[in-house]
Amino acid sequence: MTLPWSDHLIVAPILLPLFAAATMLLFKEPRRATKRIIALVTTSILVLLSIYLLARVASAGFSGQPGTTAYLVGNWAAPFGIVLVLDWLSALMLVLTSVLGLAALIYASVRWDQAGPRFHSLVLLQMMGLNGAFLTGDLFNLFVFFEVLLAASFGLLLHGSGKPRVKAALHYVSINVATSLLFLIGAAMIYGVTGTLNMADLAFRIPAVAGSELALLQAGMAILGVAFLVKAGMWPLGFWLPRTYAAAAPPVAALFAILSKVGVYAVLRVYLLLFNQEAGWAANYGEEWLFFGGMATIAFGTIGILAARTLSAIAGYSLLVSAGTLLAAVGAGEGAVLAGALFYLVSSTLGVSAFYLLIELVERREHGLATTGEPVFDDEYAGLPVVEPDTEIGVAIPASVAILGGGFAFCVLLIAGLPPLSGFVAKFAMIDGLLNLSETIASPVWWLVALIVGSGLATLIATTRAGLDLIWAPSDKPQPTLHLGELLPVGMLLALCLGLTVFAGPAMRYMERTSQSLGDRQGYVAAVLGKGVSR
Repeated sequence: MTLPWSDHLIVAPILLPLFAAATMLLFKEPRRATKRIIALVTTSILVLLSIYLLARVASAGFSGQPGTTAYLVGNWAAPFGIVLVLDWLSALMLVLTSVLGLAALIYASVRWDQAGPRFHSLVLLQMMGLNGAFLTGDLFNLFVFFEVLLAASFGLLLHGSGKPRVKAALHYVSINVATSLLFLIGAAMIYGVTGTLNMADLAFRIPAVAGSELALLQAGMAILGVAFLVKAGMWPLGFWLPRTYAAAAPPVAALFAILSKVGVYAVLRVYLLLFNQEAGWAANYGEEWLFFGGMATIAFGTIGILAARTLSAIAGYSLLVSAGTLLAAVGAGEGAVLAGALFYLVSSTLGVSAFYLLIELVERREHGLATTGEPVFDDEYAGLPVVEPDTEIGVAIPASVAILGGGFAFCVLLIAGLPPLSGFVAKFAMIDGLLNLSETIASPVWWLVALIVGSGLATLIATTRAGLDLIWAPSDKPQPTLHLGELLPVGMLLALCLGLTVFAGPAMRYMERTSQSLGDRQGYVAAVLGKGVSR
């Protein structure tokens, strides 16, 4: 049963972190404990809220009712006003974002939130931008939330200071500002032809475009696609990603694991809505670029994994492999493949996020606990506690090596896609869908299957090599000191992946319905341009 006021909860994932972040700006930096409590409580509420929204979508969808709900902000009818759209995919991404945000904040509460100013506000603003990007129903507000993401992620990337982070942040902001310009140009060209940026309205108008305006529209869509693919990290546009994420603080990198998925989400949303089989001339527009570009990204990421000499580099190239796999699956354009890809999206994001948190714990004996480098803004650090290089935080756990080794092996199995965990289930579902595309399997499909399997083998080789050096090799160095607050978020993320494995059947059914909803162009248009939910 849907409560009368529950429709307003669709906008809460955007407003709640915004108000909490603004509230925390009223407190000075020494009031860090207060900020920590506000951030953790807000993120916990977001987790519960996003789970409720997902359950609401699933309950409506599995009972035969429309699973897509449009929320008209300010009671302005679409396509003239701002519209938020809650459906199978956006609800899934809201849950994933809130879980990663909570894990990052718990991990940072041990010591990393002391390494720079306004950490908690930036995390919440990052989550606001992510939630807004997943909920928005028009391209202009997608651009706005992309800019919120850019601003917050730039501040988070600088968190902890040091020359490597400053260098990576400058490269990151330069690339993303240029990408934003491409986004704006593409959106302007599309608006000039169609007179709208509402996605549902575009799905209605694009098939009718013809004549001299068609070339201009196709150029605008191509420029917009480049912007999305830079965000997703597709080769050769994703060269910036591994080094940038490697420079970030561990909890920041764990949250950043979902940033490349924003680009993938934009491709899923826009491409499958505007260029599906019902789109006339636009049917399957750009399909080959996604398919072969995704395969090239997998190949590039696999080579990077084998060449990497640090765990953070392996994690960064693993994100490229996952992005390439998802893009190639979208290019394949089939429901069974897409369902497996969505399952893989969740599993790989959780696995890589946990891996980023685990990396610091594994390498702690080599790098110590100190935050390297000098503060970027000296005046922001007045009155903050100092973390000394040799300070041990927490209580030493005698079985620390066994705990780290077990968690490391779990992450390796997830990222490599080896049985029996959820990564294997996802890859098996994708490969099974690829091999059943048609009676005659084309050569490019075999290439993609080989790349999916080969990337997992490369990940296994690289991570095993690193694990032997850092964990299982005999060492005279003292055992790393761990804290429950550091182990809890890693365990939480890995437990969710284990839950995906145990409940793979219900989870895959949800992914199948999600893939079906992405191809339901008429249902999406009816939900948004129909009566909607006006408030």
